[in-house]
Amino acid sequence: MTPTEARLFAENALLRADNARLLKAVEDLTAQVAVLANGMATSNTRIAELLAIVSRTKTQRKPAVEKPPAPAVPLPSQAGLDARPTPPVIPAKIKPEPKTGYRTGRKPLPEHLPIEKTESRPCECGDCGHGGVDLVDTFIEEKLHVIKQHVRRRVVVRYTVRCRKCLVRTTGETLPAPYARSKVTCEFLAWLIVQKFYLLVPLDKIRNDLELKGIKLSMGTLVGFIERAADALCKVDGQQWRDLLDGGRIASDGTGINVLIRGLPTAYKGYLEVYRWGETVVFQYEAQKDGPTLASKLSGFKGVMLTDAEHRFNEVFATGKVLEAGCNAHGRRRFEAAEAVQPVLAAEAGRFVSAMFLAEEAAKTAGLVDEALRAWRQERIAPLYLELRAWMDAVEPTLLPSDALAETIRYYRNHWKALTRWLDIPDLPPDNSGSEREFQTVAKARLSWLFAGSTEGAHRAAILLGIVATARNHRIDVQEYLTWVFERVGTHASKFGLTSAALTPAAFKRAHPQHHHPK
Repeated sequence: MTPTEARLFAENALLRADNARLLKAVEDLTAQVAVLANGMATSNTRIAELLAIVSRTKTQRKPAVEKPPAPAVPLPSQAGLDARPTPPVIPAKIKPEPKTGYRTGRKPLPEHLPIEKTESRPCECGDCGHGGVDLVDTFIEEKLHVIKQHVRRRVVVRYTVRCRKCLVRTTGETLPAPYARSKVTCEFLAWLIVQKFYLLVPLDKIRNDLELKGIKLSMGTLVGFIERAADALCKVDGQQWRDLLDGGRIASDGTGINVLIRGLPTAYKGYLEVYRWGETVVFQYEAQKDGPTLASKLSGFKGVMLTDAEHRFNEVFATGKVLEAGCNAHGRRRFEAAEAVQPVLAAEAGRFVSAMFLAEEAAKTAGLVDEALRAWRQERIAPLYLELRAWMDAVEPTLLPSDALAETIRYYRNHWKALTRWLDIPDLPPDNSGSEREFQTVAKARLSWLFAGSTEGAHRAAILLGIVATARNHRIDVQEYLTWVFERVGTHASKFGLTSAALTPAAFKRAHPQHHHPK
């Protein structure tokens, strides 16, 4: 090959290499453009979802009737979404119009309040001063009045007499006291428990209030009064626990409570459990969430238990004597939380659950109970569950396993029997909100008290919280009830001879209907 041919061959090789590099660059640019186009399509979808959130927020979360716009470039997972069931449309709540003839203005004062009557009648004319006046009209004013709370000393003088015939001495009987040689009456102890466990007043503030009245009591003395009250009411708390175990229905939940334990540098976070059904409430303190301990205390229970799907209940349900019922409000909140990641899809799922609660509310408004309520649920609510399951089947394959909505869907799949059990049991509610409401008092108490002074103090606080909550649920005068029960479990217990079943708030309500406060 001549030098000229060699030079031409080399130049041709360089040109071919340059062409190859240019082609490779064009291919890379084409791929990048495709990726950017797909990203823009995804961003458009996300923007549409965010706009839906803003629109829903402006209309007070009113669900949109139309489906969200489809992405510009169909994604591979879109086929499953297109086949999902359409969620029900939840109508916006409309403010009811005022009733015709509805009385406005001031409401009358409660009839049960004692009346302090004062009369004012002029004795002379206010113009000329003449003393001859005649009654021509009467004006009556009613106002709320208050008398400053006061504490009294109760002195009981007991005389001893001697029989003239047999010369035997007899001493007059004393009044009932909450315990032997007590410093306070049953009324005072009831007032103290109401202040601490119903009104949630911290003990140091109660002490300061008494000191303003000239009554100096140490904190140790007040703590001793509470200990005595809890010990006296322990049998009532035990009776309520036995009533729950024998009732065949229990709802339960738990929350934390700080407890001071000697030797620990900081407060120990214990666990306060609530067990309830109907008006009956029992609180119990445990040092930790322990499955075996829970199974042991519920070993005598047989029936249905409504919980929030905690693992510590697994041993209870494993016996086969206790059927699990789940909390749909818990699942609804999970869908709401998932809206931060999947605003459109999670809102769709939430509308299925909201429709279930609306149907249940309509049944309650209609006064349906027992078999009529069960039939309503099977006809109106059970199909919503089937639609929700079909919706989950279509949506779940399109989500990443770590997606919050995917986790909520798995929650519903794993607890499907528990979450749908209420459809066949008319007296079973769809959620465990009643138990959570009982913890509103505990949450406020944590702000007021900060902690329980000891493990024993936590147990005693659980007893008193449960009895006060039960009396409140029965809508009876809590202080009247506590006074009544302290008189019958204290120094005169043998005289009354009442069993623990006759000392519960429910028994007091039956025996004293005049102390019942209607809704």
